[in-house]
Amino acid sequence: MLKSRASVVSLDQRNATRLRVLEQIRSKGSVSRIDIASALETSPATITSATADLISAGLIKEIEGEAQSKSGKRGRPRVLLQLDGQSFLVAGLKVARQMISVILVDFEGNEVTSHKAQLEDARMSPANLISTIRLALEDTCQQVGLSIEHLAGISIGLAGQIDAARNFVHWSSSVTERNIDFNPLIAKELPCPAFVENDANLVAKAEQLFGLGKGLKNFLVVTIEHGVGLGIVLDGRLYRGKRGCGAEFGHTKVQLDGALCQCGQRGCLEAYVGDYALIREMTVTGHADDMQTVSDIHTRANSGDDRATSVLARAGQMFGLGVSNLINLFDPQCIIVSGAQMSFEHLCSAEVMTRIQNGVVNVDAPLPEIKVHHWGDLMWAKGAAAYGIEQVSIQKVKELAANAS
Repeated sequence: MLKSRASVVSLDQRNATRLRVLEQIRSKGSVSRIDIASALETSPATITSATADLISAGLIKEIEGEAQSKSGKRGRPRVLLQLDGQSFLVAGLKVARQMISVILVDFEGNEVTSHKAQLEDARMSPANLISTIRLALEDTCQQVGLSIEHLAGISIGLAGQIDAARNFVHWSSSVTERNIDFNPLIAKELPCPAFVENDANLVAKAEQLFGLGKGLKNFLVVTIEHGVGLGIVLDGRLYRGKRGCGAEFGHTKVQLDGALCQCGQRGCLEAYVGDYALIREMTVTGHADDMQTVSDIHTRANSGDDRATSVLARAGQMFGLGVSNLINLFDPQCIIVSGAQMSFEHLCSAEVMTRIQNGVVNVDAPLPEIKVHHWGDLMWAKGAAAYGIEQVSIQKVKELAANAS
């Protein structure tokens, strides 16, 4: 029998309330029902109903808090709510050119274990990529005596243009084909729901929950790796664009018919700033055949190599141009420059800051603060795990509604 439109709307409203309650508990760590009701400006009865549903789903649990008594005598302990960390195991992973980084976390986001799997090929077919991901997950789970079937959700971070809502990859530097729906492959190879997302968005999510973006409503995260990415947080939410292809900062044009980018176009920012671009610039001239990393270029520059100094300086100027454009477009509270490798000081030099300042529309107000955050190799996977927890939460709440119907 068809449901009435009113009943469907009611279900959606209950789901929205459950998710808001869950997020409030996650942000506070432990909190009482009455405090949740106050924070969300919702009736205590509504909160009591929502938390009962979340407890039955295994998402949260009750704990005893400190007793409260105005008389100074010991009163009845407060009943607080917190996430049930042991209820679900979530995997976050990042596919890079040389390795897959995997982290397992509990439902509270606490790390259980991590693992790095080396890759033989930087680019794979979609089927081979998912098979390789499964092997990496199996090895990671085995480290703590678990099987892959224990996972409640898997979040996969890829560079490229990705419609996360559909697990649809328009293009990725890790995949040999374009316009791929990953859902059939995920259903075939993986034992639980998996969520594919742009890697820079995952770093932005990690910065929002755990890092320098915590407490900020509007900020940008520029990721520096093999390429250049951007995560946009507006009014506390990730912005992806209509097709999931927004925030492609690395593919904004800084030079007409300029250097060739890995996306196939010319003049993209990352064709001057990405790791591969700097190494290419050093090697194509025959100047240095042993260049493997940006750190090698810095070593040459610090030793007085004029070519290395010139390559880094141009990258810095192009980066400054791009960042000034971001400020003109978004006027964010903060821009976080984030990366796993430690060698991008050439992008944050005094000369680059001057270039940024000269490119920003002149108003009588200070520029947004630009912060550098070195996460280490697992930063991408931590962001993926955070996104995975969020998606598992949404799925479990939807299952509550489905069971109720």
